[in-house]
Amino acid sequence: MNDTRTLSAEPAGKAPAPASSRSVRGLGGARHLGLVAALVLLAIVGLVTQPDNFATSSNLVSVLALAATIGVITVGMTFVIIGGGIDLSVGAIMALASVWATTVATQSYGPVVMALCAILVGAGAGALNGFLISYGRMVPFIATLAMMVAAGGLAQRMSDRRTQLVRPENDAIMALSTTKVLGLPLLVYIFAAVVAAGWVLLNRTTFGRRTFAVGGNPEAARLAGIDVRRHTMLLYTLSGVCCGIAAILIMARTTTGSSTHGNLYELDAIAAVIIGGTLLTGGRGTIIGSILGLLIFTVITNLFILNGLNTSDQLIAKGLIIVAAVLLQRRSLRSSS
Repeated sequence: MNDTRTLSAEPAGKAPAPASSRSVRGLGGARHLGLVAALVLLAIVGLVTQPDNFATSSNLVSVLALAATIGVITVGMTFVIIGGGIDLSVGAIMALASVWATTVATQSYGPVVMALCAILVGAGAGALNGFLISYGRMVPFIATLAMMVAAGGLAQRMSDRRTQLVRPENDAIMALSTTKVLGLPLLVYIFAAVVAAGWVLLNRTTFGRRTFAVGGNPEAARLAGIDVRRHTMLLYTLSGVCCGIAAILIMARTTTGSSTHGNLYELDAIAAVIIGGTLLTGGRGTIIGSILGLLIFTVITNLFILNGLNTSDQLIAKGLIIVAAVLLQRRSLRSSS
């Protein structure tokens, strides 16, 4: 949470800007180039090992569709981690939102109400996380761990541990996955829209500047007039909204709502954010880096599936990548200090 950087106090209501923003952007650009190079290398591996399957349009669309659901969650996770927090409950919140939206009572009101229900459930769970952390002064790890357990249990209770199908009359939800524009399903465009909105919010608004300030040095941010507790609560609410949107996308892909949706999504999202260069201590990170990190993970998963490799080996590879990313972070921090 703490950072060696200092922020000059400003009049109340104005967000302080990180003192080393130029160096941060420089490091971010270098990191992005490295991530793009890693993606190119993975693409070459795919072309060499599976020349007939990897570069097909159907496989590339499959990769993007798989990345879309976790990607929306990753956008929210990026904000939370830059703000100095962590959210372990995103997978369970997404599952709860999908189950609540696919109950018979909710589905009877149509697809619009289903979508609103998923987003509101996600936002409510995220706001509760934020309230416990900001005003209840709970450690983010503990608060979101408790939410992960509670939301998962509530999803199981509501669904009676059964998979709930999206009714045919709510085909507008399913159309997000089946309807294609320029060869891509609509859910990919929703993912792109969330990424674009997240980038603008983080880089072009006062909310984004305050997020960097709170994550970099919360005490200096408080002295500069930022309501740190309220902002932290808003960050977790934003993460919950992203979980609700992700629930809509997974309902479209699978035509179901289930308490098993989102299993280990929180780990994939956190790993993507770390690989993308966001500091776990807060105060530094980019949306683009997180999405590139997510694409690297998604392509690796795709390569393992195409080559028929063991899932356990895939997890080992992901673990090694996360360790390498953290070590690179520490090295870059030492060199820039």
